[in-house]
Amino acid sequence: MIEFNEPQNTDGLIPVRPRTVAELAVSVSGAVEGDDAAVIHGGASIEDAEVGDVVFAENARFLSQAEKSRASAIVAFLEATTPDKPLIKVDNPRYAFIKILELFRPKLHAKPGVHPTAILGERLVSGADLSIGAHVVIGDNARIGDGCVIFPGCVVGDDCVLGANCVLYPNVTLYHGCVLGDRVVLHSGVVIGADGFGYMRIGGEIIKVPQIGIVEIGDDVEIGSNTTVDRAKTGSTFIGARTKIDNLVQIAHNVKIGEDCIVVAQAGVAGSCELRRGSMVAGQAGLKDHTVIGEGAIVLAQAGVFGDVAPGEVVSGYPARPHRDRLRQDAAASKLPGYLQRIRQLEKANSDLEFRCLRLEQAVNALVNAPGSIDEG
Repeated sequence: MIEFNEPQNTDGLIPVRPRTVAELAVSVSGAVEGDDAAVIHGGASIEDAEVGDVVFAENARFLSQAEKSRASAIVAFLEATTPDKPLIKVDNPRYAFIKILELFRPKLHAKPGVHPTAILGERLVSGADLSIGAHVVIGDNARIGDGCVIFPGCVVGDDCVLGANCVLYPNVTLYHGCVLGDRVVLHSGVVIGADGFGYMRIGGEIIKVPQIGIVEIGDDVEIGSNTTVDRAKTGSTFIGARTKIDNLVQIAHNVKIGEDCIVVAQAGVAGSCELRRGSMVAGQAGLKDHTVIGEGAIVLAQAGVFGDVAPGEVVSGYPARPHRDRLRQDAAASKLPGYLQRIRQLEKANSDLEFRCLRLEQAVNALVNAPGSIDEG
């Protein structure tokens, strides 16, 4: 059921229409210097570029490297100049390059319809132009919005809601009652709505705490492969609009993530944490339960956060502290070997001084107690 909008070639690749430098410049509102008729087939890094590729250079150093590459054109800063290759001059080369890459990205075109092996539950409310792949299972009372694409092997549980134009890649699982907004993208292996990790000890027995809440995901959220978002104990685990979550992330029960947040690979967000709008949690960072990450704050890679982080703060390390303080601590720690050597030298000098003082005291006592010494009495 899943088709692409252009035919595949014999290598199994999806061809994309070439574009001239002039066309690319128009797409990014850039100015061309050099041959605007040069034909571009794709984008590449400076190191990997071949003839027909476009690369980008943000500054003079990268421009020098790009000039020596095999690339056929360069997206460059406004002051750039070179006689060797055509330039597309823009205010922000990196952003312009991203827009150009989008032009060369194969567009998914999903043919509407339901694969005959798909299993659809009772009382399903489905929108127009759905594409439901092989061996998909959709539970009872689910609602699927217009234009959704559900790849093979996905499971959408009872009472789930998908907004318009969502994409579920192969083997995504939505447990019962989960709610997705519009244009949500879930990559392969994502699990939404598994039970939160809630237990308590009664005597020597571990008792499971029922998890009766749901997961709600806002519009334009994208979640990477094999990430898990647990359902709430009560209420909802919530992910705000436009938030992006990487692969292999754990979002625990009752977490609240605001709009426009970023959570990077292998991060772990414990139960009832709150990430406020625009905050970021970098790779392998861990957040203790009930921690609040303030608006616009950044938790750097591998940080261990045990307390709230103020808005706009940047923290790092284990335990996490303000990053500038951590840098000062690291700088001081790097001097410790020198300090240790100096302390040893001072201890030795002090020991020598104590020894000399002892000898002097002994000599004075010997003089005082020698026969014929003056008796003060």
